[in-house]
Amino acid sequence: MGIKPILFKKSKSINIELQNSIHIIDSYLGNNKFEFLNLSINFKEIDWNYANHGKLWTYNLNYFDFLSQKNEQEKLKLIKSFVENSPKIKYGLEPFPISLRGINWIKYLSYHKIKNQKIDDSLYAQYYILLDNVEYHLLGNHLLENGFSLLFGAYYFQDDVLYQKSKEILLEQLDEQILNDGGHFELSPMYHQIMLFRLLDTINLVKNNDWKQKELLVFLKIKAKLMLGWLERISYKNGDIPLFNDSSNDIAPRTEQLINYSICLGLTTEQIELKESGYRKIEDENYELVVDVGHVGASYIPGHAHADTFNFELRVDGRPFIVDTGLSTYETCKRRDFERSTKAHNTVEVNGKNQSEVWGGFRVANRANVIHLKRSDDVIEATHDGYSPILHTRRWSFKGDKIVIEDKFNGSYNGVARLYFHPSIDKDEIRRRVKIKNFEWSIKDYFYALGFNSLSKSNFLEVKFKKKLNI
Repeated sequence: MGIKPILFKKSKSINIELQNSIHIIDSYLGNNKFEFLNLSINFKEIDWNYANHGKLWTYNLNYFDFLSQKNEQEKLKLIKSFVENSPKIKYGLEPFPISLRGINWIKYLSYHKIKNQKIDDSLYAQYYILLDNVEYHLLGNHLLENGFSLLFGAYYFQDDVLYQKSKEILLEQLDEQILNDGGHFELSPMYHQIMLFRLLDTINLVKNNDWKQKELLVFLKIKAKLMLGWLERISYKNGDIPLFNDSSNDIAPRTEQLINYSICLGLTTEQIELKESGYRKIEDENYELVVDVGHVGASYIPGHAHADTFNFELRVDGRPFIVDTGLSTYETCKRRDFERSTKAHNTVEVNGKNQSEVWGGFRVANRANVIHLKRSDDVIEATHDGYSPILHTRRWSFKGDKIVIEDKFNGSYNGVARLYFHPSIDKDEIRRRVKIKNFEWSIKDYFYALGFNSLSKSNFLEVKFKKKLNI
């Protein structure tokens, strides 16, 4: 039997100064009603362990992101409810929700100049639970979230032990996780936005408080400028992100919000070209195209990766046209398997197999490697070995008012290419805009993920070919 954690630790907090941050989405609807991931529940008495909507929903309940909503009614009562119920709370005392909740509580208490000894003692104890359970076993964004939050706890409680651990994590992990082109190494535009949001909040903290002589500020700003440059480059003109890998709408702050927040913090953006992250973007007067010609990432923790090498998204006249099928669940199920599969992406499938072996919800075994890549003003060409000994080469050529996609194998093999269209695109528009000569092709139905637990019927094009295909 495990040792029960200490839930209250004698503390002394200080008033910390913070500029206004970002509010993402209203998830608390008042009178104990919550909505996360497009699923809602109205509690008579809040069950902080409520699990009927899945663990991610329970996590969201315990994050307390709703504290940033403008409506102040009941928020302090919700914090007190968590504190009173803490002996019975399970998932909410895991290190990841502690990390997010800690930042949210400190921001809320600081903005409103609230001093409550019982809340502080609970929060201080939670930070020591986190300190004893830093997520080195998961790494990636989890470990970064631990580091960001420990820094907030260190400042709020003026605690050197928390500070040294957070400093160690942030210096090491930001160097590890932020690529030279500014992308986050898990290669999900959504997680990039989340990590940048947390980084900007951390800059806000260090910039506006003199403790530790602001020693981390220059380092944090350098990383933030790189991340801002990457995000500006990969985002569409209207601020949307391509939904590559595990990405969904209405989870992270939007690009415009992050840029505006960075300006308020006095940051400027680095102008970068997409390179190490494996993405490339082509912009024309009438279209925006983003392609994935990179390796599966991150190499040692590819939990958010999909089997989607040479996937792409295309916007025409500012409208989504060819799209990633999106993300609707983290539950281990057939839908999760589909959303991560090669079959669910705008690329080529061979022998009904995935290019990279995705399994178990967040696992990848053997994976495709890009072994050739060439880029010029009017061509992107790459080859991957995911079907070895079969090699798949895709070439995008940009010719004025059209994009030509050529797929070929290094032998006489059979393949299936698919293009997934946004729900706003009907079959007539597909037939009008897409031209395929000398091959039979069909338009079929699929369900596009509008967000978590939200699907919309749409169309995809499927064409079977041998050795070579031109679209």
